[in-house]
Amino acid sequence: MDNIPNTFLTRASDILGDTTLGLSGSNIVKAFSGYAYDFDVEIPHSIYPFDAPNKRSALLDNLKVFEPELQYKIIRELCEHPKLPQPVAEDINNLKIQLIARYSSVFGNVVDTTLNQPLVEEVKSFLYDFPSSEAVYLTALTKFNNNVFERNLFDDLRLSLELLLKEVFGNEKSLENQVPLIGQFISSKGGSKHFSNMFRTLVDYYTKYQNAFVKHNDAVVEEEVEFIFEMTSSFMKHLIKMHHKG
Repeated sequence: MDNIPNTFLTRASDILGDTTLGLSGSNIVKAFSGYAYDFDVEIPHSIYPFDAPNKRSALLDNLKVFEPELQYKIIRELCEHPKLPQPVAEDINNLKIQLIARYSSVFGNVVDTTLNQPLVEEVKSFLYDFPSSEAVYLTALTKFNNNVFERNLFDDLRLSLELLLKEVFGNEKSLENQVPLIGQFISSKGGSKHFSNMFRTLVDYYTKYQNAFVKHNDAVVEEEVEFIFEMTSSFMKHLIKMHHKG
């Protein structure tokens, strides 16, 4: 794939140009005039009011004259525009996430250098046998690597661990209800009493942190995301290794 489909561009324009949730016509013109100047591109709508049926149509017309790499950049930056109504609408956050999930591998250029890469790569290889958990883990990784520090990144990490435990233990219990089983599982695989208790306690604290975070709708702190990502990865790595033990 070497372009962003028109259907996605149209949907992005509808959301970003929405009368209630999106940018005003004057802010759309100002943003695109800046991109046109920076990248030496002629845009069809450089003044406001537009010579177009509505601002969504004008936004789409302007967007289409840029190369796909720049379309990606523009949509992403417009999703983070300071003039968007606050708090930013869920539709706009979801648009940014979908943009990154679908097209960052082709058009994105943000690469993470803070996560423990050997740990992450090891977990990715281990998760091959656990596709449901793997899919959610990779979604979380894509968000992290593109600096999308939204609350649902935490949700993805929690879900990936929960799905792994369901497959390992062969049940459908929630993460909280798996905690007592974790100590038993580690002991059954030859882990010491102290290690079993420590692992179980850490997962218990992990679930309480996640629940408190969601309950209070706290703002995401980048350093905490990194820590929780690596903690989740470490849990998963050791659980899978023990699962494969005789």
